[in-house]
Amino acid sequence: MKFNHANGHVVRFDGRAMLLHVPTTALFELDELGRAAVDLSQSSAGLDREGLSAQLAARFARQDVEGFLARLEQLDILQAPEHFRTVNPNRVKVEAYPLSTLVLNVNTGCNLGCTYCYKEDLATPALGKKMNFDTASRSVDLLLTQAAQRSRVGVVFFGGEPLTNMPLIRQVVEYAAERGREQDKIVDFSLTTNATMLTPDIVDYFNEHRFGISVSIDGPKLIHDRNRRTVGGRGTYDVVARKVRMLLDRYRAKPVGARVTLTSGTTEVEAIHAHLRGEIGFHEVGYAPVTATEDAGHGLSTAELHEVHAAFERMGEEYRVQALRGRNTGFSNMHQLMTDLHEGRRKALPCGAGVGLLAVDKDGGLNLCHRFTGSELPLFGNVETGIDKPALSAFLEKASDREGTHCQTCRIRNLCAGGCYHESYTRYGDPHHRTYHYCDLLRGWVDFGVRIYTDIMANNPEFFSVHIEPRRTVA
Repeated sequence: MKFNHANGHVVRFDGRAMLLHVPTTALFELDELGRAAVDLSQSSAGLDREGLSAQLAARFARQDVEGFLARLEQLDILQAPEHFRTVNPNRVKVEAYPLSTLVLNVNTGCNLGCTYCYKEDLATPALGKKMNFDTASRSVDLLLTQAAQRSRVGVVFFGGEPLTNMPLIRQVVEYAAERGREQDKIVDFSLTTNATMLTPDIVDYFNEHRFGISVSIDGPKLIHDRNRRTVGGRGTYDVVARKVRMLLDRYRAKPVGARVTLTSGTTEVEAIHAHLRGEIGFHEVGYAPVTATEDAGHGLSTAELHEVHAAFERMGEEYRVQALRGRNTGFSNMHQLMTDLHEGRRKALPCGAGVGLLAVDKDGGLNLCHRFTGSELPLFGNVETGIDKPALSAFLEKASDREGTHCQTCRIRNLCAGGCYHESYTRYGDPHHRTYHYCDLLRGWVDFGVRIYTDIMANNPEFFSVHIEPRRTVA
């Protein structure tokens, strides 16, 4: 009988041992018997069930030994090597499309010329192509129709810079709210903005309609202005910081978050966090390391990616220290990992793209997500004729098939599920390709998270009810 590492993983720290049951993302703390049993089953002794039991019974009560070994067998962690089986979710069979969110790309135009922008349909303001109300209203109708029994749906405004089409946003809000009332559904609105076009009137309008707002900003002036510039090449930090301070001073409906893009040459994560969270005052700050091929000019090198993750762990240690005091550092990446572990997240697919979420381009085409608008990835229908269900089903079924991939036996397969489709598309030219280039870093990040989670849960479990669980209700 041997320990099946495809279904169980032990994280050891500070004299403790946490067993991660990979198929369910459940965590168990091992006592002395548990550690001894796991160590023995991981050794090269090659003992059968009776041999394991006999050796352990010399130190522990036989009844306890038998009960624990039986539990390991029930969890598919202790198995005869010739009968090893990897427990994975069934391949996704998509027969219903209960959308919860549509992303409306309201304008391809943007008043910034950020060096790392992934949008393939991006244009300058003068050349931007705006979505019209007919397309937008059809999008809302599609969302509400496909929402099935959902009582709440979301509309996300995206671009380009969505505020360059503010008249359409106002029209859509009025239309969607009314149509939602008719169908007894609540419609939530959100957007991501570069903040340069915010005005007090716009902020008050968003406050009235309880928008979820995320601001793209990369840190202090020196860092932000490296890449986030106007079309003419001027840095934008001064105007963005001024507008953000106005936003945070006036906006009360929901917490406002910052989204930071980490590109080649930008690894000063701690300084960025200190500025955006500590000085500017964002509620949360999330970091997106760019892992496109290094020759793309803006992707982090392997060394830089390791440097960023080392900084993440230092910030994670501070997160732990403050969490034990009941405080929230606003480190969004750690928040997400804590949420996944706390809820026992089990993913058959990397994200909700194509399942609960689709993105609509300016012409009404249905894209897998907002990152793919303007790309060569085929569309999955349009808002007039509806979802191309056979094509989308085939895409998702292929994405969920782990056979023959490293994901089949990976210990974090149900937390990662293969990685971002768009990152794979950008790096490998195939949205189904697994993001192998940072697998080891992600496995280390999850192990680190298990240690942080265990310490907080043991010493201040109230932190999760105060700071983690409410995040599910903040759209």
